[in-house]
Amino acid sequence: MRLPKTPFLSSLTVLLVSCAGSGVSLRPDGTPGPQACAEKALEAMRYLRLRPGDASFAVVDANQNSQSPISVNDGPVESVLSDELGPLPPVTRLYGQIWTGGPHVVIRYYQARPPDGDPIPICAVARLGQGQLKKLPGSRPGNALLEFSQTGVFIVDAYR
Repeated sequence: MRLPKTPFLSSLTVLLVSCAGSGVSLRPDGTPGPQACAEKALEAMRYLRLRPGDASFAVVDANQNSQSPISVNDGPVESVLSDELGPLPPVTRLYGQIWTGGPHVVIRYYQARPPDGDPIPICAVARLGQGQLKKLPGSRPGNALLEFSQTGVFIVDAYR
């Protein structure tokens, strides 16, 4: 049986495929559930002496530096460190995933790529206080408008 193509079914298909591909369960509000860090990421972070709580700042979307507001979509993201994060220099690329389903945007980073370096598995999250990752009015399903193009990036030992 072939289902009619509707915006709802298309969105649902994308959501199901992206969730199945990422291995992350979603909470009822659309935010990602708990997820363990990959053992390789924990090993790499130990080697680099990156510990939970180590932090820096990054541009949320490498393509939207110094813009305000910025628009982000559910799915992969490429961010750029603005400052050092342990041994990782500024301009290191961070690769991760964005979820816009809840009241705040959730960003989890799974890989860092320093300039002139190989990819390094990591576990980090975007986090800022005072509602800076809160969606602005005008955000649509699968999309979020954020007031700031910068975010704090924190090393974690698990995604909660």
